[in-house]
Amino acid sequence: MENIFPQWSDIPAEYRIDKAVHQNEYLINGQLLKWDGPFQDVVSPVYLNEQGTLTPKFLGHYPLLTQAQSMAALDAAVAAFDHGRGLWPTMSVEDRIYHLELFTLKMMETREEVVRLLMWEIGKTLGDAQKEFDRTVDYIRDTIQSLKELDRTSSRFSIEQGIMAQIRRAPFGVALCMGPYNYPLNETFTTLIPALIMGNVIIFKPPKFGVLLHSPLLKAFKESFPPGVINTVYGDGESVIRPLMESGKIDVLAFIGSSRVADILKHQHPKPHRMRSVLGLEAKNAAIILKDADIEQVTTEVVLGALSYNGQRCTALKIIFVHESIAEPFLTKFSEKVSALKAGMPWEKDVKITPLPEAGKIEYLNTLIEDAQKYGAKIINANGGNCNRTVFFPAVLFPVNEKMRVYHEEQFGPVVPVVAFSSINEPVEYIINSNYGQQVSIFGNDADEISELIDPLVNQVCRVNINSQCQRGPDSFPFTGRKDSAEGTLSVSDALRVFSIRTLVAAKSSPTNNALVKEIIRENKSNFLSTDFIF
Repeated sequence: MENIFPQWSDIPAEYRIDKAVHQNEYLINGQLLKWDGPFQDVVSPVYLNEQGTLTPKFLGHYPLLTQAQSMAALDAAVAAFDHGRGLWPTMSVEDRIYHLELFTLKMMETREEVVRLLMWEIGKTLGDAQKEFDRTVDYIRDTIQSLKELDRTSSRFSIEQGIMAQIRRAPFGVALCMGPYNYPLNETFTTLIPALIMGNVIIFKPPKFGVLLHSPLLKAFKESFPPGVINTVYGDGESVIRPLMESGKIDVLAFIGSSRVADILKHQHPKPHRMRSVLGLEAKNAAIILKDADIEQVTTEVVLGALSYNGQRCTALKIIFVHESIAEPFLTKFSEKVSALKAGMPWEKDVKITPLPEAGKIEYLNTLIEDAQKYGAKIINANGGNCNRTVFFPAVLFPVNEKMRVYHEEQFGPVVPVVAFSSINEPVEYIINSNYGQQVSIFGNDADEISELIDPLVNQVCRVNINSQCQRGPDSFPFTGRKDSAEGTLSVSDALRVFSIRTLVAAKSSPTNNALVKEIIRENKSNFLSTDFIF
């Protein structure tokens, strides 16, 4: 840990950032505008060893826009939507798909640069950074395919009680999209892309970490979509987000982050019932390890579930309940596997533990550990809690109880609390009383015992995983949560629905109306009222 940070000469040339990214442009109304005001410097969580002195790598800067630029972005978006009369919301599905496919091709040209910035800005491993980029491209393609299927279904007419109607989905209007720093590309695009393709216009604010990696995409956005359809804002939320919300002109809030911030944003809107909220919030997903679980299999899966990307995932396993009869062998094997994890820099082969991007995170994790130790917990794995600047080696805490903060709080980092239980009611009651309700993982081999857990738990969380870690994918599966964990459901198909609303054109069936509708359809006079569909 003492010598974990590299010298510049130790870093392979293909992974270096030799030139800082001085982003001095922002996208509004189809124009890349130059910014000559203040900037926010960006430093990496990766430190460089310069003759024995550790210095964080300077990566570049981005604009700190003001309320004036934020309102200009809003004006451009409102004009582009034009109360549903704009080019983008009235465009045919086929044409919107064309623009998105064009963007995808241009986006793919930025892969190397975006992957490199993912490593340096947020400490994501090379493999995970590549996977995030590729998964995002796959998500766009899957979204396009899902929209084609939806469009084919919607192309037919319904006739009920003498009334003929065509039912399709229509956009809401202006969508404000704000993603999280742990998946700044993928999670952001899982809201931005479906909102966009359904005909909404976008104001996009990157997360607090992972801003620069979006800069290569600005040109692709500009060249792929009509003016005003995509607009970007940067800077302090109080300066650029509050005015947007207080304007009352945001029709959809797509936000992935904390419930505290989501509540603030929603309360800033003067007409919150007119605004659709799509929220991905906190989670405290539990693992329940039953007495007949396969120790080798479960420890491998729990290490991945708890500590992939340093545990900085909303779907991470953040508390482990293990039956007391197997607690000792589980902890022995689990601690061995945790201690064997390689800590290092994101580009290093087989590295699992990387620098943490969030300022003050290590201090917070240490306070959780100290609080747990005060109430009887111990760090049971070798090197647990060892740290250097931004690198924190995972700490497995046992025994953990309800007096400890880590029992309740979402740590969002490499601290793993373990609780031994004698009655299955203990972990079930924990999940029932939790503020969160995203997922749970059950490990065991008794079909009767597992089935008895499934039936109540599906009414507390939105995904029950059997002998596997909690996760989002595949993207075709619903992704949501109960209680304070989410609002709205995201998956490839669900997202298309959450960012649109069913609307229809209807008429009484009569010779005159039949002839009128046939003329509109035959001569392609309307993009909405149409029986055309995309193969």
